[in-house]
Amino acid sequence: MVTMNIPAGKFKAHCLQLLDDVQQTRGEIVITKHGKPVARLVPTDAPAPDLFGRMRGSVTISGDIIASSGEIWDAEL
Repeated sequence: MVTMNIPAGKFKAHCLQLLDDVQQTRGEIVITKHGKPVARLVPTDAPAPDLFGRMRGSVTISGDIIASSGEIWDAEL
């Protein structure tokens, strides 16, 4: 893993490119202010799972889910 120090002003000017670099190289960038480290830019461990379709394939339908079961019940208790 490659660690690179970069001044805050340079980080601000090249932020989007630096984000792409960290993602591709899996390296880290230490952002400095007046020569002192103030933040670290590191790649994420894994991409976040997509919310939609997350449970796809986890449910199975057996039989007719629309037809009446024939059971008599009273909704008012």
